[in-house]
Amino acid sequence: MRLFQKECYVMGVLEENVIAELQIHPVSSPSVLGNIYIGMVDKVLPEIKGAFVNIQPNISCYYSLDEWAGKKTPRPGDEIVVQVCQEALKKKVPKVTSNLNLAGKYMVFTTEKPGLGISSKLEQQDRKRLKNWFAPIMSEDFGIIIRTNAAWASKDELMEEFDYLYRRMETVKRKGKTRTCYSLLEKAQPFYLQALRDIKDGDLLKIVTDVQEIYDEVLSYYREYCPQSTEKAVWYEDRLLPLYKLYSLEHALDDALKTRVWLKSGGFLMIQQTEAFVAVDVNTGKYTGRKKASETYRKINLEAAKEIARQLRLRNLYGIILIDFINMDNPDHREELLHVLASYLRKDPVRAQVVDMTRLQITEVTRKKMRKSLCEQVEELKYGKEGCEDE
Repeated sequence: MRLFQKECYVMGVLEENVIAELQIHPVSSPSVLGNIYIGMVDKVLPEIKGAFVNIQPNISCYYSLDEWAGKKTPRPGDEIVVQVCQEALKKKVPKVTSNLNLAGKYMVFTTEKPGLGISSKLEQQDRKRLKNWFAPIMSEDFGIIIRTNAAWASKDELMEEFDYLYRRMETVKRKGKTRTCYSLLEKAQPFYLQALRDIKDGDLLKIVTDVQEIYDEVLSYYREYCPQSTEKAVWYEDRLLPLYKLYSLEHALDDALKTRVWLKSGGFLMIQQTEAFVAVDVNTGKYTGRKKASETYRKINLEAAKEIARQLRLRNLYGIILIDFINMDNPDHREELLHVLASYLRKDPVRAQVVDMTRLQITEVTRKKMRKSLCEQVEELKYGKEGCEDE
């Protein structure tokens, strides 16, 4: 798909016949997120507990010195193995970490945080079973985080992935001792394979693409990891109706950049991304219900909670998110609202959580920083570093 005179890969995730996620990836400038390099320490700034590490001669990244607690502080010129854990966001450089992680479908291997972690989304009986399987093989040399998908995997499948990730991590460590500075030790999977890897088993009906390279890689991925699901990879070819037109991706992108989002009830959201936080305001708008005010506000707020969770994922908004729901006097309604919002946020592949509701009834939410927001991606394509249009 061509956006603002640049060729881009655009990925849309369709859930309940609505676009739930959009990603834009310029073909000419692939992301470095997840890549592992031998970097060189450029500057050490103890006053901000950080250092700047170059992963390439022209790419500087921020590194937190908190990771070196109990170790000798790195000095300029030192070479260290790091992984890009956050893209360049706004005016900030990318972030790197020495806690390397390799993600599989069922688990994540880590190097600096030994121990066994199990997804809190799993049922208690699944957590107990997985702990019994993995506790005997744990070591101080690595850590494992068991993902939600593990609940549906057999012990043989889990142990096979464990062996595979362990060998990959050992290969990275070995390369880190022998390769030269700025070497790329491990390239992250393409974004479309990461999406396949991260989605919960049974949730994906099909993946449709009109890019031959992507189709071939997806088909190869399924043949290796899920032979029974190869039919989910669908090749699309229609010169009269391009794939992005079929799914109205241009229209979805336009809507995702607008400040105002209308709700089916007639209410609306106002979403604004500032330097410090994201502000979301819920309004009654054109709502014409005949119920009493307290029930009206409750209905609009509950509808807004679902749409806000979708918009955070669609726009990839991150950091501190402050939501001004319509004020409700009934404490039970407020508690219900927080519970419903939290339940929708748990469905987000990126970690997001409700923190609290303040005395002024401002709901505080946080969402993990990893990739640029959709607005920032469009800024770089269309305006350079200027800003998004408000409509």
